[in-house]
Amino acid sequence: MTDTLPFLQVDVFTDRPFLGNPVAVVLDADGLDGAAMQRIARWTNLSETTFVLQPTAAGADYALRIFTPDRELPFAGHPTLGSARAVIDTGRARPRAGRLVQQCAAGQVALRVDDVGGRLYFEVPASRVGPVAEADAAAVARALGLDGPPPRLEAIDVGPIWLTAALHDAEQVLSLQPDMAALATISRRLRVTGVTVHAPRGTRTDGPWSDSPDIAVRSFAPAAGVPEDPVCGSGNACVALQRRASGQRDDYVAAQGEAIGRAGRIAVAFRNEAIEVGGATVVCVEGRLRTA
Repeated sequence: MTDTLPFLQVDVFTDRPFLGNPVAVVLDADGLDGAAMQRIARWTNLSETTFVLQPTAAGADYALRIFTPDRELPFAGHPTLGSARAVIDTGRARPRAGRLVQQCAAGQVALRVDDVGGRLYFEVPASRVGPVAEADAAAVARALGLDGPPPRLEAIDVGPIWLTAALHDAEQVLSLQPDMAALATISRRLRVTGVTVHAPRGTRTDGPWSDSPDIAVRSFAPAAGVPEDPVCGSGNACVALQRRASGQRDDYVAAQGEAIGRAGRIAVAFRNEAIEVGGATVVCVEGRLRTA
């Protein structure tokens, strides 16, 4: 008999199909080894593919392994939310008092389920922030095509490591045309996932921006096989950490994906010392994946 596993494709950070960031979710994947998971992730060719397993850590509701087309990640944001939607909708995990706990290589990640809005939020894992040398910041600025002095970059580790920088305004963010080969070379040399940039957004009322998000974000990870991540949860976690460090603690909504035809919306909430990153999710594909 042909081996198959339950499979969903979930659009994350959107309440409308095909405008967010899709993640492929393979359920009941305990029988797959890492090599098989990587082959499947390479085949789906999405920014991430996840594999739901039985948990081994006390207190966890399920375990998750997360793969890009060419590597495994210890944690990633939109795959975490999309996988949580999959396990809830298929009855493989049930929230307790509106909470779930995901086990992954980065540790245990707490999730909150918003019963009213149907949104899911993950709590940003423990992070580390490091400086970036001036020469490396200048190289990143050249690869992004920025004129003038390079922005202040920080290497922020939330599982994935993003070189994170605030730019002048949203139009500057949206106009970037990065040299992906150069960004990939820099990312590999510095052993980071990629580069995330953000900036405040001015008044704008047309198109997918009409719901007035507060900032614009873009994330580039060509070294991980993802030239531009459509809507990046871990990248937005790094943005939230950088904003908090600069004294900005007001909740906000970020927009990401417009540069590549998406309209992702990411809600960020500051709760004492915790940061929650979340949004809507939509199941777009449901079926079975042939594994042999």
